[in-house]
Amino acid sequence: MHVFGIVFLFLAAILPLSLWPITVFGIQTSAATIAVIPVLVYWLLLDFALGAGILAAAVVLLSTAAVIVGHTTTVGMWSLAAVLIVVGVASQIIGHRVFEGRQPALVDNPTHLLLGPMFVMAKLFIALGFRRDLAIIIQGQPQGAAS
Repeated sequence: MHVFGIVFLFLAAILPLSLWPITVFGIQTSAATIAVIPVLVYWLLLDFALGAGILAAAVVLLSTAAVIVGHTTTVGMWSLAAVLIVVGVASQIIGHRVFEGRQPALVDNPTHLLLGPMFVMAKLFIALGFRRDLAIIIQGQPQGAAS
């Protein structure tokens, strides 16, 4: 649920910003790309490997947003952004209430909103057999360790 919620909310946030073209140092980009750069730097500084994974995902999502904006009307884009927000928030609520049985960490500390993508990427790395150091922190024991 975290994966779907975070991906949908990220895409919903960058869709409207993808409408505004910006030229920086002679390179054509969008406000979405410019807005994402500081948080990508933050994630890379926190953990380079996880940040690089998030960077790769961000490139895919920024490209997806550009394609959507290029092939739909403004009303269609805003409608899609609204649906993504509703589904993203619903995924987060269901995931936290039903599966985890606790409130999201960002309720107590809104800065945790920036840590959600890092958490999801860490879980992906652990599932793929990488970063046993993070498995110990997140799961309490290494992946595959006896209970």
